[in-house]
Amino acid sequence: MTNPIHILVIDDEPQILRALRTILTAKQFRVSTALRGEEGLALAAAEQPDLIILDMSLPDMDGIQVCKELREWTNTPILILSVRDSEKDKVAALDAGADDYLTKPFGIEELLARIRVALRHRTQSSGGGKRSKVRAGKVEIDLTSFSVRRENVEVSLTATEFKLLAYLASHAGRVLTHQMILSNVWDPAEADKIEYLRVYIRQLRKKLEDDPQNPKILLTEPGIGYRFIADE
Repeated sequence: MTNPIHILVIDDEPQILRALRTILTAKQFRVSTALRGEEGLALAAAEQPDLIILDMSLPDMDGIQVCKELREWTNTPILILSVRDSEKDKVAALDAGADDYLTKPFGIEELLARIRVALRHRTQSSGGGKRSKVRAGKVEIDLTSFSVRRENVEVSLTATEFKLLAYLASHAGRVLTHQMILSNVWDPAEADKIEYLRVYIRQLRKKLEDDPQNPKILLTEPGIGYRFIADE
């Protein structure tokens, strides 16, 4: 019998901890909880969970700082849950190393979907690297042969367009901030050139989406960045 997936929840609201423990245990996850940041960091180090759900507002330290300290030694997926809904807070959490962000109150099915995506990334990474092919609807991206096909017809992309698409696709399901994308696809010095990025996203949508004005693959996270939606 395989060990259940272990989720650590760090949140100072007892009712949230109880609700998440009930929901996640019912889905066959093993759940640990912490009410404070320092306690959460200690549990993360001692128990090595498969995923961490982290609140932004903790009594002893800010969730951003917890996230940064975790990222100093672990790649465990981090899902932020917070009442803070500003773009600034979301960008700060994602740039600090969080994989995703949900605002309270949240829907149970959405939470479970975000958990599945984060765990899928963890499995791919621990399996010896990213998957070589990513499918999204009619689109197939071969990250090894640097090719893209739509409805089995080769799509012509520039080198920069492919590099951008490959970066987004290799982090499918994860919200990537403008700064993260620009720094990784171009150069850290280009991290503030958001309009430059928007131009390339528009070009990719024209080549890949059925309706570029209503994209299903390359989604905009307003004020934050983009999310690539791949098939399960």
